[in-house]
Amino acid sequence: MASWSFGSISMLEPRDWQALKMLLPFVFEFKYRFAFCLLCLVLIQLANLANPYLLGALVDHFADSGANPLAVAATVPVALLLVYVFIRFSGLAISEIQNAVFGTVTVRGTRRLSLVLLKHLHGLDLEYHLSRKTGGLSRDMDRGIHALTGLIRLFTFSLFGMFLSIAGVVGVFIAFFGWSYAVISVVCAVIYAVYTVKVTAWRTPIIRRSNEAHSKAHTRAIDSLINHENVKYFGNEGAETSLYDQELTIWERARARNRYSLAALNIGQSFVVHFGLLFMLGLACYGVVQGEYTPGNLVALNGYALQVFGPLGALGSIYRQLKQAFTDVEAMLDILDTQPTVTAHDNAPPLPDGDGPIEFQGVHFFYKPDRPILKGISFTVNPGEKVALVGPSGGGKSTVGRLLFRFYDVHAGSISINGVDIREVNLDSLRARIGVVPQETTLFNDTLQQNIQYGLLNATKEDIESACRMAHLDSLIGILPDGMDTVVGERGLKLSGGEKQRVAIARTMLKKPTFLLFDEATSSLDSATEASIMHAINEVSEGHTTLMIAHRLSTVIDADRILVLADGEVCESGSHEELLAYGGHYEQLWKLQHREIDHETFQRETAIRFSHAQ
Repeated sequence: MASWSFGSISMLEPRDWQALKMLLPFVFEFKYRFAFCLLCLVLIQLANLANPYLLGALVDHFADSGANPLAVAATVPVALLLVYVFIRFSGLAISEIQNAVFGTVTVRGTRRLSLVLLKHLHGLDLEYHLSRKTGGLSRDMDRGIHALTGLIRLFTFSLFGMFLSIAGVVGVFIAFFGWSYAVISVVCAVIYAVYTVKVTAWRTPIIRRSNEAHSKAHTRAIDSLINHENVKYFGNEGAETSLYDQELTIWERARARNRYSLAALNIGQSFVVHFGLLFMLGLACYGVVQGEYTPGNLVALNGYALQVFGPLGALGSIYRQLKQAFTDVEAMLDILDTQPTVTAHDNAPPLPDGDGPIEFQGVHFFYKPDRPILKGISFTVNPGEKVALVGPSGGGKSTVGRLLFRFYDVHAGSISINGVDIREVNLDSLRARIGVVPQETTLFNDTLQQNIQYGLLNATKEDIESACRMAHLDSLIGILPDGMDTVVGERGLKLSGGEKQRVAIARTMLKKPTFLLFDEATSSLDSATEASIMHAINEVSEGHTTLMIAHRLSTVIDADRILVLADGEVCESGSHEELLAYGGHYEQLWKLQHREIDHETFQRETAIRFSHAQ
């Protein structure tokens, strides 16, 4: 048995040791419960060792009673039967108590690991989440968490319990039946263990491929459900089903190979067990014929043999479960090994008070080294100033907002707020001071109130109502049958684009930020809705240091200053009138977007008057 233990440990990979280290905090946290459960395990094994002996004594008693079996049966057999049944019941009862006590440990472990993993995922960079698929990620999380908590039970009770059982029976063989039975047990255990380790190592890549295929199929299904609108728009339900079936076919084949390899493993293990059992019972029968053993000894030997080969059979299952658990936990460990590149010093100070300035100084940035996005841009947003950043698509406008919020860090140059480089301040304090209204507002599948209150979880009812009025959302709430209790649907699909943007503005204003960042907040809206939303934006940005990133120039003509970003550089700066008079990039963009300026202005003014009337 010892050789299997050392052999199995040698089979552990560095990632496996990493998984085991994660279990230690749970062991120390519940050390008294672990100690109690181990005591229960010892008592269970002692009860199991007593059962074959008692059963053998019963057989011998009846064999010896001969002439007057009824007289003897009225005394000793009744006592033996009571003791035998009581010990069997005690073993089962203690096992149930152990499972109940230890169940709290595994549940707490699941809870703790889930929290650790979710916290870690929220701490990773935006780039990580953009490159991962939600369906596969959730599947990896679930499998990894359950596998890691399963390792606690496997190592603590299954493996240790199996060792106690076999060691106890081998000790009984040596003490009462002879070395030959102990040798047979140990030899079979070694052969069984070596075969199990070798075949399971061969099966591990098959299991891994099966898991990968399952994750891909699951991811495909989740992606199609998340994008169910697009599926409907293009009538591709059949195509999605076909693609899902292709992934399931790959999984089915991988699963079949997994099953066949498992059958080969089980057959080989069963052969070793039954071959050893044949030798052991053959020796025992020979001993009975020679008069060395009584019939009761033969019954007891058979019981002890089953106690050897029973746990030995469990050994294969335990090892398979261990390898399966380690395989399942690999993806979760990959997640935990991933470290964010955007971090702050442990003792980083909070962002200093003040409403500006925001300064970009010689900022260079790229997503890929061979494609620079920003090439040394420099500009300043003064306190209380509203600065707009415009330019052609792909010019790096939204990247500026992501850098300011520290979704990414600059590769050269610096960004400072209130005179301090944002890389030197506490990350939470920086993000708490910046309110962002994104281009695409995503909402939780919850009530309107919960989505707005997400901006400040402890906000009062008065605060929420004030934020709604600032975003001109109160008129919508007034006509909804359920008012603030209206459920907005998955990603807010039950609301229109303009309504979602109003929710985003209200949520942002409830946050009470010092600085405002509008990242193309009206680019997907029609002219009338755009004008109405712009009216709300202009109101809420009054008195705030504001950076507006826009593609439509009609939304920024009221800005204090407009920066034109082209080819990664700020090529022009000035007011709307100054830039038109300059006759450069801005004028070309304006003419391109506004073929009939007077008509566009008329539409805009009409839309503003309409929004006021509302």
